[in-house]
Amino acid sequence: MIDQVITQFDKGLRTLLAPARSVRPIPGGDLPEEPMTDEERRHAAALMRVNHCGEICAQALYQGQALISRDESVRRELQQASNEETEHLAWTEHRIAELGGRTSLLNPLWYVGSLVIGLVAGRFGDRWNLGFLAETEHQVEAHLRGHLDRLPVNDQKSRVIVEQMKADEARHAETALGLGAHELPAPVKAAMKLASRVMTTTTYRI
Repeated sequence: MIDQVITQFDKGLRTLLAPARSVRPIPGGDLPEEPMTDEERRHAAALMRVNHCGEICAQALYQGQALISRDESVRRELQQASNEETEHLAWTEHRIAELGGRTSLLNPLWYVGSLVIGLVAGRFGDRWNLGFLAETEHQVEAHLRGHLDRLPVNDQKSRVIVEQMKADEARHAETALGLGAHELPAPVKAAMKLASRVMTTTTYRI
């Protein structure tokens, strides 16, 4: 257990402080940069900052859940999902830089909060743990779908990244359901949506 804690602590530091890396090529990396106004670029960068923060939170959630999980197969799936979320971090970081933006100043706060939530979710057992994972991914998928509607029309590079992220999140949710995830109670889902709204609204600006 101590080895896992040390490993996850190191991973947390890397998530917050080190540039993320991607095994897969950045989606849309070969597309040309289409002209946008300064306001459109700021808006697109802010949306991608929100997406980047969401991936920071996902990393922390998975780390907390993996530390508590009693099932090796569940831990493997959490690790696989975490690896893909790291790629999402790399993609969004790269795109934010291209747009001339910055990542959220509140990332450490969101990371710690999400880690605690992951630890708490894991304490209820693997099926509820997986249920929390599935619902998180469903809500993230819906959030990304909304960003596709809000991105500037000319920002195809960001759009392709978000599309691939959305597909990955949907697959993570289906995997969790296939492993026996429980359906979360409606009040828990509502609380998760409220917390997500606070995070996204704040991160868009800070």
